[in-house]
Amino acid sequence: MDIDQIETFLAVATYGGFHRAAQALRLSQPAVSARIQLLEESLGAKLFVRNRAHVALSRAGRTLRPHAENLLRALSLARQAVHEQQPASASGVLSIAAGLSISTYLLPDILKKYQSANSGVMVSVRSGNSMQVLKMVLDGEVDLGLARSLHHPEVETQSLRDDPLLFVGHPSHRATSKRRMKLQEVESLPLIFYDRGSSDWTLTNGLFRRAGLLPNVVLEVEGIETCKRMVLRRLGLAFLPQLAVTRELKSAKLRAIQITDAEPLHRSLDVIRSRHKPLGRTAQRFLSLLRSATDSASVSTI
Repeated sequence: MDIDQIETFLAVATYGGFHRAAQALRLSQPAVSARIQLLEESLGAKLFVRNRAHVALSRAGRTLRPHAENLLRALSLARQAVHEQQPASASGVLSIAAGLSISTYLLPDILKKYQSANSGVMVSVRSGNSMQVLKMVLDGEVDLGLARSLHHPEVETQSLRDDPLLFVGHPSHRATSKRRMKLQEVESLPLIFYDRGSSDWTLTNGLFRRAGLLPNVVLEVEGIETCKRMVLRRLGLAFLPQLAVTRELKSAKLRAIQITDAEPLHRSLDVIRSRHKPLGRTAQRFLSLLRSATDSASVSTI
């Protein structure tokens, strides 16, 4: 049994198949199969139940999984402990990859605090979608990644806060006179959607599809900020991330409406780091500030 085999086992368990695990690990499928076979031989047990459509954990696999996760976590902590014995430096470089909306709405206030306390550190922020953020972390191009609901066997994921999609409109729109509505009432309202094919677009469409409803989309745009500005100009209502509308809700420039007969559109705001790359002191200080900032009820109070 070795670390590569454990990582591969968790990848197959996470993605539910050898092909997707191979893609995530950037290996060939035969290499993934070979690692699993060696692990099963060393343990004397089959770890997966295979059929044509799906790969599931066997009883032995379900028993192994929490121990495998703990093993990788312990290895990461060991690397970090050794790295922390290196001499500290007040200067350096901090590299971050973040989703565009996170770069826009979360990072400016946090980085202002960080740089005031770490003036010798040069900060680099790169933006991208969730998969691009994950790739930058896996390739070692950045110290930390910030995105939504990211999990991969080669990274450690810590959830910082919930960032749900809220249904919002301009206070002068007749619909916002009601603070609570049923989804069927929302269906006929003029709706603005953004970033077709994105996770937010998929969540919003799925809300109506599961209820057998067809949303009245009057406008589709690119980007959260563009969508928010359209709502502020009274062109329609939209499902927008809480992170993006906190200030507007507090200043009463926008008003949220609760949908009473549908599940909330929850999304997790996560920070990820490579299991193979110990965090430097500059990144550790930023991570500590990030955790304390996102612990507060509202990002706008940072």
